[in-house]
Amino acid sequence: MTTPPTRPATPDLRRTAYATGGAVLATTLLWTVAHILGVELRVGLGGGWPSQAIGLPLVVGSTLVASLLASVTRKGLGRLTDPTPTTWAQLAVTVLLVSLAPLTFVQASGGARATLALMHLAVAAVLIPLLAPGNAD
Repeated sequence: MTTPPTRPATPDLRRTAYATGGAVLATTLLWTVAHILGVELRVGLGGGWPSQAIGLPLVVGSTLVASLLASVTRKGLGRLTDPTPTTWAQLAVTVLLVSLAPLTFVQASGGARATLALMHLAVAAVLIPLLAPGNAD
């Protein structure tokens, strides 16, 4: 009995892997630099809630979830319409701005806020162009 040859990864899957890997690498590097510089990534919600440390596992996990949600959204957008790169960019930038909004309300040091904002921007800088329609579709 012979087994069928394995199919190479589709361009879509490969692109998603590159985008996800790049986003995780970017946030990991930013977290590491902040850690080396002594920036304590700790945020609090106020109102008596305890503050939460933002460790590397949380950063990697959140980046993975965001990357995969972006990929699924992009794929779904492609099935519903014929998206243009402009439509994708507008949607992605809107999501980026919404994701940055909580940074104005949490209790955190300036260094922590700046690092977290840079992480959000780094993820967007990787995902938006790599998942754009027409980019190796």
